[in-house]
Amino acid sequence: MVELADIVPLEGIVLDLPGCTSKRQVLRELSARAAATLQLDQDRLLKALLERERLGTTGIGHGIAIPHAKMEELERVVGLFARLDHPVDFEAVDDVPSDLIFLLLAPVGADTESLKALARISRLVRDPAVRERLRTEQDQRVVHDILNQKPTSHAA
Repeated sequence: MVELADIVPLEGIVLDLPGCTSKRQVLRELSARAAATLQLDQDRLLKALLERERLGTTGIGHGIAIPHAKMEELERVVGLFARLDHPVDFEAVDDVPSDLIFLLLAPVGADTESLKALARISRLVRDPAVRERLRTEQDQRVVHDILNQKPTSHAA
């Protein structure tokens, strides 16, 4: 099973990301952070994320968005988790603005691994208690542990 803690390192957890008022600003900020950490070209990464958003929203509901893109430079699926200090409209299916953002980046051709990571996040955040803990926890290590917990069968 794909473990989110292997995809999202401790330093890839951003609690209460300030100053973002639009989806584009969130993606720009996360692109900058991911590019610096992973030695990627920030402009190419942002362009890839925006192109993916044009195909359809990555807002999955309940205040969750999973923007994702493929980058040739990567060797494995990697990601960031950001909690926004103010929710932003990601055009989610339930019209609820998103405040919990999982950025996933995958190598070109890693469709299976990418889909497994998306499914793992979706299963985890289905649990309302997990969403609440992700919204309120102030300790980066505890959030990392939450991301690594086994999903329950609770439906939202």
